[in-house]
Amino acid sequence: MSILTTCIGAYPKPAFVKLPDWFNLPAGPDTSEPTAQWGTAMQQLGGDGESAEAVLARGVQQVIADQLDAGIDIPTDGELPRENYIHYHCRHLHGFDFENLTEKEVRGGTYSARLPTIRDTVSAKDSFLPADWQRAQRCTDNTVKITMPGPMTIADTNYDAHYGDPAQLGADLAQALNAEVLALARVGCRHIQIDEPVFARRPADALQYGIENLERAFHGCPAEVTRALHICCGYPDRLDRDDYPKAEPDAYFQLADALEDSTVQWLSIEDAHRHNDLKLLERFKTTTVVLGAVAIAKSRIESADEVHARLCEALNHIDQARLVAAPDCGLGLLGRDRAREKLRSLSAAAKRL
Repeated sequence: MSILTTCIGAYPKPAFVKLPDWFNLPAGPDTSEPTAQWGTAMQQLGGDGESAEAVLARGVQQVIADQLDAGIDIPTDGELPRENYIHYHCRHLHGFDFENLTEKEVRGGTYSARLPTIRDTVSAKDSFLPADWQRAQRCTDNTVKITMPGPMTIADTNYDAHYGDPAQLGADLAQALNAEVLALARVGCRHIQIDEPVFARRPADALQYGIENLERAFHGCPAEVTRALHICCGYPDRLDRDDYPKAEPDAYFQLADALEDSTVQWLSIEDAHRHNDLKLLERFKTTTVVLGAVAIAKSRIESADEVHARLCEALNHIDQARLVAAPDCGLGLLGRDRAREKLRSLSAAAKRL
């Protein structure tokens, strides 16, 4: 029996989906340009008798077809309607000011960006991700996974001018996210992934309050829904930038026991850009590990043999039934051709097992 394969979130947007994207900035990952342009671009999407929704549906169809053709079992919608996976969600929450951006250092000072400002108590508006998931699920009989940012990562990627208390801000964000999680479960979504890359940057804060707020975000999620957590170690601003400061190598080890004791069922970690000590996998007795097996910021295409060898190494430390293969993170930097080639290598390797 081969192991399952999935994608993490972002996929290169088709050229006809003319929305801003932080993967396509000249230098980044400053979010100010796509954040400022997204609303206008959404209003202008479509034309020649085609509605904006029809353009998005056509784009999602292509994105999912690419993943399925490459052999991916559990695709995503490629986060197609989003300028980035964080601020798209924040637009659907009360308390965020997208007109007056504030400069802030992000991800432990790895870059600086002009960010939306939190000026009031955060709460949910009307649900929006169910419609995104339904648009994608109509494209395939495979189960489609939906993704959303986690409380700590949202807080890190916006400027807080209201709370002054990161734990309380995280708790309110978690409550708002939970409304979306439960709405997704009601319409039939069976794979929900919350992304918390900031856990790897600040494991002490994750242990102090981040995991607790993650649990709040998933509270009441039905048993038939897979609760997934993705923790990557950081996106560079371009391909083949080897000097990009990643999170500390031992961050996953610091978090492992607490995550094993949490209600998270699938834990997604990166391993291709920088290999882990695979003894890490032995810390997980019940949790399924989604192992990043192709790099998302390196232009070289991994061979199926290379990916297969690494997955076999992983199986020395975890049961095959609890190993899933994936890219390290989203594929937006790669472009469509590279993304498809890497996914083919990933799937071919997984199906040999």
